[in-house]
Amino acid sequence: MASSSSPTTPYLKLDVFLSFRGTDTRNSFTSHLYHALQRNQIDAYIDNKLDGGEKIEPALLERIEESFISLVIFSENYADSTFCLRELSKILECMETKQQMVLPVFYRLDPSHVQNLTGSYGDALCKNKSMDCQSIFAVCLLISLLHLNFPVDVK
Repeated sequence: MASSSSPTTPYLKLDVFLSFRGTDTRNSFTSHLYHALQRNQIDAYIDNKLDGGEKIEPALLERIEESFISLVIFSENYADSTFCLRELSKILECMETKQQMVLPVFYRLDPSHVQNLTGSYGDALCKNKSMDCQSIFAVCLLISLLHLNFPVDVK
């Protein structure tokens, strides 16, 4: 159960949901972050079963909905995964409908690559033919969110 500092809203059961690309950060940054959160009595959810599969389990979507904060760990190959982009779409839906807080973390990645869709992010979205409109919308919404809340001065 969530720590005593968690919100009291009945549908929020977790403090933090961690969204990440398993092959990039699971056994390094993300696992260290998860354990640090646990040590500080912050109830975080990490999916240790899925690793870039194409099917999001309904239980995983519920974990996103039940979280007060979603922490999105952007890494080099995050946008290559349709799974990650669908998960991101759900996170952003919860940001709008449940006022969920969304915090981006840029792991070994220049934030401007996400904001401007350059580098691996631009390439991934151009190559990804299986993205549905909802996923594309999620990426566009995220870029707007990042631009407003985390401005990057690119010269």
